[in-house]
Amino acid sequence: MKALLLENIHHLAESVFNASGIEVDTRVGALDEDELIEALEGVDLLGVRSTTLVTPRVIEAANHLTAIGCFCIGTNQVALEDAGRAGIPVFNAPFSNTRSVVELVIAEIILLARRLTEKDRELHAGVWNKEATGSHEIRGRKLGIVGYGNIGSQLSVVAEMLGMDVYFYDIDDRLALGNATRCASLEELLDVCECVTLHVDGRPGNAGFFGAPQFARMRPRALFLNLSRGFVVDYDALRVHLDQGHIAGAAIDVFPNEPRTRGGDFASPLQNVPNVILTPHVGGSTEEAQQDIGRFVAAKLRDFVRLGTTTLSVNCPELTLAHAPGEHRLTYFHDNIPGVLAKVNNILAEHGANIDGQLLGTRRDIGYVVTDVSLDYAPAVVAAIQALPETVRLRLID
Repeated sequence: MKALLLENIHHLAESVFNASGIEVDTRVGALDEDELIEALEGVDLLGVRSTTLVTPRVIEAANHLTAIGCFCIGTNQVALEDAGRAGIPVFNAPFSNTRSVVELVIAEIILLARRLTEKDRELHAGVWNKEATGSHEIRGRKLGIVGYGNIGSQLSVVAEMLGMDVYFYDIDDRLALGNATRCASLEELLDVCECVTLHVDGRPGNAGFFGAPQFARMRPRALFLNLSRGFVVDYDALRVHLDQGHIAGAAIDVFPNEPRTRGGDFASPLQNVPNVILTPHVGGSTEEAQQDIGRFVAAKLRDFVRLGTTTLSVNCPELTLAHAPGEHRLTYFHDNIPGVLAKVNNILAEHGANIDGQLLGTRRDIGYVVTDVSLDYAPAVVAAIQALPETVRLRLID
């Protein structure tokens, strides 16, 4: 079995695979569609971060691909429905870099509020400017968090500990933590808060949702941060409001078009603007977070190929199989229609294969069943199940 790891994934992932006898090929940068199709020849497991796009064309061409790991929080870089219909589960690390992102947000809020980037540049240029004008404490300031998921909610707790008044808005009904105040609309949050930070997911509906009308609605001299997705913000509109002085400062970690490799060309309308912090998508890029992500996602991929476990898969039915397989384990993805399990079991019975254990899960139009069989079975069993019109993918774990 072979794994391909792209985009400088932490070496701990390679260690997890090697310990299970899985051969690993690593690449530092991302691959485009044609390069990825070529690289996936004979590959069973694929690991990516945020830049490589696993498109429907890639899924269709990757005949050996068994599972995909997104070594990050987001999964919008993968064609999830196409992968699910092909019986290819996708795993990610929804919690592993939460703390790293939260710490960066807090640090950037303080840097912007104190205008420390400008003080730093002036002092490096030999200019001593000790005045307090424009520098503020964050204690008592109103922080607006747009998106109250894993990162937004933990940020809420840490910001409140530092004395900030926290407001949040989320399209889902989220439980407020601590003394945070839920806003009924984004507009309500923008009217109140002196600092706005985005922590939304990568669903297509979020594309471009924060633009000129939202910046105009923000309070004068407010701060703006985006550490979520680059395509959710109109950065040209942000530049206008920064130049006008309506927005006092901004911190941006994500961009619509990011270089595929380290050292690649980068351009943004926000370059060389006073009190603007630009970072190269490093919100979760701490050694601690990347180590945890490498271990966590690699373990999910390993457990799937060894046991058939799909716990925390983002696109396939979730089955948790805590014990090692018996003599033979069959993992079977199929169209989620009535009667498929009965057909499979009839085939096993007709060939004298005794079922020791069986677990079934469904998710929308995909079903997934894992069956342990204690006795040897004829090759005709596999052929008969494979021939069922509802079959998506059959795999044997012996």
